[in-house]
Amino acid sequence: MWLPLSRDDVKSAWSPSDFRSPFSVSWKGNGFRSKALSVAGHVFTSHPDQNLVEVRKSLQMTHQGLPKKNGLYDPMFEHDACGVGFVADIGGKKTQDIVRMGLEVLVNLTHRGAVGADPLTGDGAGILIQIPDALMRRVVGGFEMPLPEAGEYGVGMLFLPKDESLQNACRRVVEQVVTEEGQFVLGWRDVPVNSAARIGYVAKAAEPVIKQVFVGVNNKPDDADDDWFERKLFVIRRRVENTVMGYDTEDLKAFHISSFSSRTLLYKGMFLAEQLGDYYVDLTDHQMVSAFAMVHQRYSTNTFPTWDLAQPFRMICHNGEINTLRGNINWMRAREAALSSPHFGEDMKKLFPIVPEGISDSASFDRALDFLVMSGRSLPHAMMMLIPEAWENHQHMDADRKAFYQYHASVMEPWDGPAAVAFTDGRYIGATLDRNGLRPARYQLLKNNICVMASEDGTITFPPKEIKQNGRLQPGKMFVIDLDEGRIIDDEEIKSGIVGSQPYKEWVDDGLVTLNQVKNGQAEQKEEAPLDVRQRIFGYTEEELQVILAPMGLGGQEPTGSMGNDAPLAVLSDRPVSIFNYFKQLFAQVTNPPIDPIREELVMSLYQQLGVMGNLLEESPEHTKRLWLKQPILDNRSLEKVRSLDRPGLKAETFSMLFDVSDGPESMDKALRNLFNQVTDAVSDRDCSLVILSDRGVGNGMAPIPSLLATSAVHHHLIRAGLRSKASIIVETGDAREVAHFALLVGYGAGAINPYLAFESLSQMVERKLFPREVTAEVTHTKFIKAVGKGLMKVFSKMGISTLQSYCGAQIYEAIGLD
Repeated sequence: MWLPLSRDDVKSAWSPSDFRSPFSVSWKGNGFRSKALSVAGHVFTSHPDQNLVEVRKSLQMTHQGLPKKNGLYDPMFEHDACGVGFVADIGGKKTQDIVRMGLEVLVNLTHRGAVGADPLTGDGAGILIQIPDALMRRVVGGFEMPLPEAGEYGVGMLFLPKDESLQNACRRVVEQVVTEEGQFVLGWRDVPVNSAARIGYVAKAAEPVIKQVFVGVNNKPDDADDDWFERKLFVIRRRVENTVMGYDTEDLKAFHISSFSSRTLLYKGMFLAEQLGDYYVDLTDHQMVSAFAMVHQRYSTNTFPTWDLAQPFRMICHNGEINTLRGNINWMRAREAALSSPHFGEDMKKLFPIVPEGISDSASFDRALDFLVMSGRSLPHAMMMLIPEAWENHQHMDADRKAFYQYHASVMEPWDGPAAVAFTDGRYIGATLDRNGLRPARYQLLKNNICVMASEDGTITFPPKEIKQNGRLQPGKMFVIDLDEGRIIDDEEIKSGIVGSQPYKEWVDDGLVTLNQVKNGQAEQKEEAPLDVRQRIFGYTEEELQVILAPMGLGGQEPTGSMGNDAPLAVLSDRPVSIFNYFKQLFAQVTNPPIDPIREELVMSLYQQLGVMGNLLEESPEHTKRLWLKQPILDNRSLEKVRSLDRPGLKAETFSMLFDVSDGPESMDKALRNLFNQVTDAVSDRDCSLVILSDRGVGNGMAPIPSLLATSAVHHHLIRAGLRSKASIIVETGDAREVAHFALLVGYGAGAINPYLAFESLSQMVERKLFPREVTAEVTHTKFIKAVGKGLMKVFSKMGISTLQSYCGAQIYEAIGLD
């Protein structure tokens, strides 16, 4: 007999030491209290170890808690939408009440979390606090050496595998790395947990062993700044993570370093909100004190919960979605070859990859922020880089602030998507919203110097007479509490200080180059093959010319079609199909509804920069020696201007995307590899920073490599070669004519596109008098570019993305039917 059970049914039927079912529960025997149950076809007894092994098998779970990659499921698509909040004493006073209030906020955010079929397994919850020095001293009294003074030791919170031999192996790695980095291990502590806490069956199956490691300062340089030890712990953590995960052993997937800091401490797990305080005994100790408590309740949308992906992370908690994640990760990987910092010196290479594969979008963002802050930027500065305001079309923004964002667009693309982010580094705590303001963030200031910020009002109820101020964050704004100075710094003050720290406007004015500043290049190129022959080669149809190109060239917008797309999949066609047709854009998992690119024009941007991306960790006027475009579609004259560029930081070369069909079946592959070598030599040896991929010259046995294939192949080749940050890709192609084609090319790495055959086709229509008499070829080209721009904004707004710069390289597509 199958019975649908509520959470209360399970609580009343099972004792605290029992386990819970992740799917439908079949009770064997008489009544609810029988100790055998069926989960996904397996019958489990009351023996704990046997149950946990069988649950993992039945769910195909890794030791991390995630299912293995299978079919359409891939762990790389982990996203989440959640409730966030923090409580802080503005004066920096550390009390147990702050921790208690933080847990209260978390419990009241329960409805923003989620559970699966196992009603006692939550998607994740956690609390980030300052290290409670008195508590730590008391609980480690058995160490051979006493703890140094606060700030002179760090605490690592580790999730370890259940297998004792693997635990010991992980501990040896930690101790060895700490020693090699010149510090010393003071000791280990078993984090006390309440074994009677009612956590779910799935959570119990993936439950790690939780320990704390204490690391003391050693070999501190005389000129060390306040962040020296934090950076050293950062290096230790990255080395340990890379070493342990480098073994690629399934049982080691449970290993995770939640936090490793001399300032902050993180308690988290695969919990419901109310379970967190029950599970971790420390959280209810009278000496558990902190000046802030940052909390998070997870809703892993369309994905799976795990212990390690519970939030907060080390610096942030995030409600929303990073829709440009794949591109952000690729661009961070591309920048690694150029990175250097006096703060890390030779340690820099130990930190790579900055953002590892296989973690969620929020975890990836946290890694990028952590790296930028550890490299010397202030926390608010780094947040302004990663989640910039909508500055491109803001008519009333201060010129210096606009220049700040334009400068940083030279070194970092936005991590775009809906976001309400709370952040802290132990000194600052604050919050910011994305440029659209698609997530709520409300705050209350009390007369007793307490600040509460959360995803909504009512997370803690105070008498009205105690409330000094209510407010909510506006799109793109932030507020920050400086716990050392004991005050709130509003958006205007914090950003004005950062904007004024360097002469960004001077750097932008002197460095960035526009097409208007470039003299005209050589005459437009002529083709030998007739237009109709080239149209057939690139797959043009009469329907496309009349139904798509003509309306775009005449009206400046895409033609209106039917609702939905009933075209069969390209792979099922028995006729030649463009490679573009094999791709379908993914959907935004938590961006609902999509952005309206017309009504929200202020936040939309087609702004693009081309050229060398310099060292991300350095602030220099050299970063602005780039070409900036208001939109990415180049007419023929503009492309010739780009082709003529030969100045410091901006040098263009053209490379053919053609192959000789007489060379046989391997000719395209051979041509691609030859293209790789040519581009590599030009970028590395001749300082080429504008790579123009061209398929002009088709005919007479020369066929074009599909532009999407060539563009994406060169993009990834340059990433693998460590050269991608040294060059931008411009595509001169005959096969792009629809908005979807341009979106795909940008999505797979093209910085700008010249659709010369589409322009030539429009010019022919004008010559044949298919348009009204007053319409010229130049007008149709301009209208076509406008139509593509509007279409691009519509396409990436459906993914919750606002800027073309973020969409570039984001790869938010799936290929159906292509190897």
